[in-house]
Amino acid sequence: MELHNLQPAVGSNKKKRRIGRGPGSGKGGTATRGHKGAKSRSGYKSKVGFEGGQMPLQRRVPKFGFKNFNRVEYKAINIATIEELATRNNLDRVAVEDLAQAGLVRKGQLVKILGMGNLSRKLEVVANAFSKKAEEVITAAGGSIVKL
Repeated sequence: MELHNLQPAVGSNKKKRRIGRGPGSGKGGTATRGHKGAKSRSGYKSKVGFEGGQMPLQRRVPKFGFKNFNRVEYKAINIATIEELATRNNLDRVAVEDLAQAGLVRKGQLVKILGMGNLSRKLEVVANAFSKKAEEVITAAGGSIVKL
């Protein structure tokens, strides 16, 4: 095999369909566009969301709701989860990076510790926010909290 006798695989190259090139092509006359109407004309382009004169969906459905762009979203993590992570990895300090490494939160995500569960060991917990019950449970076990 050399450059001068290379050929594409059989059936891989199809001939381009020549539309509107006379009756012999089988695609002459209307050129597969049907009869009359805007879609048969050259330069036709419909607007995004246009439904042929029918009231479009974005106008049929009522507006509702409100998006507060000042909202701060936290990923909620319970104390039971922190206890489990600390015992599994033998940690004295649980930070957001440890949670991310364990796959519980994404990197850079804000974390709020919630108070469901018990702590059986003294832990330093580092997070962005804590619920009142979580603070009570951590300090009752002799641990400390650090807010980022």
